[in-house]
Amino acid sequence: MNTFGKNFRITTFGESHGAAVGVVIDGSPAGMQLTEQDIQPILDRRRPGTSPLTSTRQERDRITILSGVFEGKTTGTPIAMLVYNEDSHSGDYESLREIFRPGHADFPYQKKYGIRDHRGGGRSSGRETVGRVAAGAVALKFLAHKGITVTGKIVEVHGKSSSEEIEQEILAAKTAGDSVGGIVEIIARGCPVGLGDPVFGKLDAHIAGAMMGIGAVKGVEIGDGFAVADRFGSENNDQMSEEGFMTNHAGGILGGISTGRDIVVRIAVKPTPSIENVQKTQDIHGRCVDVSIRGRHDPCIVPRIIPVAEAMLGLVLIDCLLEQAIYG
Repeated sequence: MNTFGKNFRITTFGESHGAAVGVVIDGSPAGMQLTEQDIQPILDRRRPGTSPLTSTRQERDRITILSGVFEGKTTGTPIAMLVYNEDSHSGDYESLREIFRPGHADFPYQKKYGIRDHRGGGRSSGRETVGRVAAGAVALKFLAHKGITVTGKIVEVHGKSSSEEIEQEILAAKTAGDSVGGIVEIIARGCPVGLGDPVFGKLDAHIAGAMMGIGAVKGVEIGDGFAVADRFGSENNDQMSEEGFMTNHAGGILGGISTGRDIVVRIAVKPTPSIENVQKTQDIHGRCVDVSIRGRHDPCIVPRIIPVAEAMLGLVLIDCLLEQAIYG
């Protein structure tokens, strides 16, 4: 499943250490102004090598639109976009050719397919998200025309919430040859009432699936999430006045359908699995070995995952908007 969406469909392609990564969008509305300059700033936010808190891999991530745009406007035909890989050091992974890296997808990929790309994980690498972010930039521009904005922020990293503490925590983990995870919040504002469908087409179900489809995400909350388990109904219900909802514990979704309030999503991001600390694992022959993963890895994925999560929420919302336009 390399394709996401129903009405606004994206198919990502490419590997971390292949020639390029990219995406094809099918179902984009025609007539929208679009250039590489609309996409590049968002790609730059997820680009590596921009600070001591990220991987030192130097990728410019320059986007090229190959099709689907004529004289600066979308034509309604498939939009193909490409980013060439420029700084892959595949030799860094040669010692891991027969070793399953702890926390990575190496083991299940090998068992499922009988073959895997050991160079950075291939399709399981976070570099696959370049295509998602590029497609998300198109979706977010369309949503902006409809008065909908999507923004994300860091809630905490390894239990720390202030900017200074977060930076110190990440750098300390990096120095120790370790890594840390955290929590990101994404909010969509300006959504109309009525997005999403009952039962198996619930908006929150689509959002949860989209977020869990990001490799580093291990948990999703909508609205107040797990906090609702400790409340009375009288505390948790979003009561209404003549002005509308008085609170937003539900995170803008009731019965799987948007209420018009802010859609609030939080994701739990795991620590980067590639760490220098020595760990126990197996090789492809079933032998137990020690492994220390060296190279250029993020000590914390949280800062760079924000535009990815924004993109995935944007892709869900544009899909639902187009569904509403067709069947509403």
